[in-house]
Amino acid sequence: MNVDQIDPLDHRDAGHGVDPLFPRRWSPRAMSGEEIREDQLMRLFEAARWAPSSYNNQPWRFLWGRRGTAEFAHLFDLLVDSNKAWADDAAALVAMVSRTTFEHNGKPSRTHAFDTGAAWMSLALQDTIDGLIVHAMQGFDYDRAEEALNVPEGYTVQAMAAIGRPGATAVLGEKMA
Repeated sequence: MNVDQIDPLDHRDAGHGVDPLFPRRWSPRAMSGEEIREDQLMRLFEAARWAPSSYNNQPWRFLWGRRGTAEFAHLFDLLVDSNKAWADDAAALVAMVSRTTFEHNGKPSRTHAFDTGAAWMSLALQDTIDGLIVHAMQGFDYDRAEEALNVPEGYTVQAMAAIGRPGATAVLGEKMA
C-alpha cells in the first residue's frame, strides 16, 4: 500500500471524551514546501504567549526564520543530517529557548523548561487548529545553537521545531513516513 493512502489518524482512538483536537495533533515530517505568511506564524506565537507559567514569568523565547531567509538557513544548519533530510521543506524553523531565572527577582526558575513546554504545546495545538503541521526536534547541535544564536547567559536552548503545510509522505521514503 502507498503510504500516502494511509490516514495516520485512523489508529488514534481518544478515550474518555477527549476533544478530537488532541488526537488530530501529531508530528509528521512530510511538508509541502509551501510558504506560510508571517501573520499565520505570529498567530502560533500568540497562542504560545497565552500558555500558563509560574508567576506568569513566560520564560520562553522563539527564534525563528521563514523558508528562503538567512534566518531559516542559519537554523537549518544546526540540524542533524537526518532532520535536514526532511526539514528543508518546512515553511519555518523555530528554536525554543528559555530563561532560567525569574524576571521579577532574578532567582532560579525551576520550571522554566516545563513552562516553555506548555508554550510549545499551545503553539502546536494552534498549528493543528489552523490546518498546519509542526514537528519538534531535539536532533540538532545544542552547543553550536547556543553560540550561533547568541543565546545569552541565563538562557538555555530547549528544542527546535519545523512548521509547514502537510506534504506527500512518499517523498520521505517508507521508513521515515
